[in-house]
Amino acid sequence: MAITTEHYRKLERMYAAAPINEFFEPELVISEGAAELFITVREAFFHSAGAMHGVVYFKALDDSTFFAAQSLVPEDFVLTAHFELDLLKPVAHGKVRALATVTKRSGRKLWASAELFDEGGDSVARGEGVFVISNQKLSPEIHYR
Repeated sequence: MAITTEHYRKLERMYAAAPINEFFEPELVISEGAAELFITVREAFFHSAGAMHGVVYFKALDDSTFFAAQSLVPEDFVLTAHFELDLLKPVAHGKVRALATVTKRSGRKLWASAELFDEGGDSVARGEGVFVISNQKLSPEIHYR
């Protein structure tokens, strides 16, 4: 199956349909081997010290790298096999932006890295993941439509 821009739009709709995204309200844009994700920081995301909890950093970086990898696989669902995260700076307001790209592909594995930026353009976190192509097909049942 050829990779087309329609594949990217289907992946964006699949992502938007995930129930967890009702809480985080992310925005995702996918292109070939890349993804850009935005999340507006809200107080509901804060830990006790008044800044964004690490779960939001992880979500932005894992989701963006996952979809960068998935953009190159038009038929089968990929899975996160391994992920490493470096937290660099606290965030307490504005919108964060994750930029992800695929860095390597070998057989059924893809590697992707991402950087998370605050609204001022400062790097606040970095992440790298390994993704494995599963046997599950992309289909309307998982909102790939």
